[in-house]
Amino acid sequence: MRVISGIYKRRRFDVPHSFKARPTTDFAKENLFNVLTSNYFDFEEDSVRALDLFAGTGSISIELASRGCERVISVEKDREHYAFICKVMQEVKADQWLPLRGDVFKYIQNSREQFDFIFADPPYELSNLETLPDLIFANNLLKENGLFVLEHGKKNAFETHPHFVEKRVYGSVNFSFFQ
Repeated sequence: MRVISGIYKRRRFDVPHSFKARPTTDFAKENLFNVLTSNYFDFEEDSVRALDLFAGTGSISIELASRGCERVISVEKDREHYAFICKVMQEVKADQWLPLRGDVFKYIQNSREQFDFIFADPPYELSNLETLPDLIFANNLLKENGLFVLEHGKKNAFETHPHFVEKRVYGSVNFSFFQ
């Protein structure tokens, strides 16, 4: 796992081979952050508060922390993945990064915090993946003018969702954007 930009740029972290997580590819991650910084955020200047759901290896979270987000919360259910995220966070001494071990759907239901940017990378075969945009908006997790990005496989389509803005495809990785 490699950090693309920011204060931790070029740092690499070895993800254990036993992990079940499918990290966002470097190619897709780099292109996603190019779109985000060109069209949506200046992470350093905008005091961005970010939420990373289904955080997996923490690849997106560390990228957000590296780029200057004011606060990054990572929610991950798997014990080993959560421990890896904590290890990486402690190694880089990212005080603004808070890993939480728990169920994403319970977190969405119970959180009272709002975010400028929310990223979700659920398992592509998750049975209720298509409900995530509705849950984010129904539970008022996104600040006004905030952005929610959902990573998903090619079989999911969100273009008819009322909050859908755009879709970007990088190889087998699909990102749907919602505001």
